[in-house]
Amino acid sequence: MRKQRILKIVVPILIIAVIAGIWVVKNKTATAPLAPPATSNNKADVVEPNNDTDFVLEASFVDLDTLTAYGLPLIIDFGSDSCIPCKEMAPVLQTMNTEMQGKAIVKFVDVWKNPDAAKDFPVQVIPTQVLIAADGTPYNPSDEVAGQIEFTQYSHKDTGEIAFTVHQGGLTEEQMRAILKDMGVE
Repeated sequence: MRKQRILKIVVPILIIAVIAGIWVVKNKTATAPLAPPATSNNKADVVEPNNDTDFVLEASFVDLDTLTAYGLPLIIDFGSDSCIPCKEMAPVLQTMNTEMQGKAIVKFVDVWKNPDAAKDFPVQVIPTQVLIAADGTPYNPSDEVAGQIEFTQYSHKDTGEIAFTVHQGGLTEEQMRAILKDMGVE
């Protein structure tokens, strides 16, 4: 009888301790910085990727927590290698990805090859670009840029806060440069 009583007390305490330990470990690793910025000769901060895949153009999925932790503007293009407007935009994405290494992150996700990659984003047509500011919030275009390029902003129903800023359709190199400049990239 006494052993059963002790077990009824000890087992729940052990379960709570294990759950608390898991919570502490998960939260401790989640707050660790991913990549410290390194200065360049251009007076602008250039960030080095934490791993080989974070700054490459093509991706099969998007981990927003990892990418926004770099503190860089982010443009994610959801498209396909088979879509004509996407093919027209491919050289622009390649150029911007190469030129903006360490200053902004430009990604391309083929949604026909990786349909689950867009499930958390408001992608209705391809190509669609999701635009995220350096602080991890949805990009809020200036009046000047918004007057030249059409954006769609999606809001949370309960708070009214902007959840996503997207552009539907292709972007020219000039338009992408204007967006990146508006996001603070020199």
